[in-house]
Amino acid sequence: MLTMTNVKKVFRTDLVETHALRDFNLQVDEGEFVAVTGPSGSGKTTFLNIAGMLETFNGGTYQLDGKDVSHLNDNQRSRLRNEKIGFIFQSYNLIPDLNLFDNVDVPLRYRGFDAKTRKQRIEESLEIVGLANRMKHLPAQLSGGQQQRVAIARALAGKPRFLLADEPTGNLDSEMAQSVMELLKNINKSGTTIVMVTHDPLLAKQATRNIFVKDGQVSEIEDVIPMHVANA
Repeated sequence: MLTMTNVKKVFRTDLVETHALRDFNLQVDEGEFVAVTGPSGSGKTTFLNIAGMLETFNGGTYQLDGKDVSHLNDNQRSRLRNEKIGFIFQSYNLIPDLNLFDNVDVPLRYRGFDAKTRKQRIEESLEIVGLANRMKHLPAQLSGGQQQRVAIARALAGKPRFLLADEPTGNLDSEMAQSVMELLKNINKSGTTIVMVTHDPLLAKQATRNIFVKDGQVSEIEDVIPMHVANA
């Protein structure tokens, strides 16, 4: 699903050269739920931005769903990103003046879907996250956990094969965070591949695989044993 081989990312200024990723190697198979952890400045967000084709890179190769994206131009990357990837961010990124229905609708309009298809996808995705009965509410009328569920619905409406989540529970208390995590696990069980950056080791352990990033490289990979198996 995702294969990075010796990927390098260097940020340069007049005085400083920063190596955000150094020979970064990672393979994520279809259907996995991978949690990425590591200290601040380790390269986690840079990796996620490159995975989502929001940033280019300076060396190595990156294949997404069998397609080499290393030499795609901006329009080609944008097209592939819209077809394959959904994004969930820590800050929700909802438009405050739009109700839930219209917030989920925005990226679908951008992709050119007709009104009937958009309506069906919006209602289906809001039903999945448990907010179908609130689609006319504004974001400010919801809790933080509910707003994050809207952000997840917005990502799901595009029917992505690959979901990238950047600290999706970072602004939530532990109860709301676990609720969002349960939702992500259910989405993963339905077949969507998920890569989640998180600072919370307890949430990371609920993914199927943990990746630890340090100094711009994958330094440790751990397959997580499900709790019911560990306690058997």
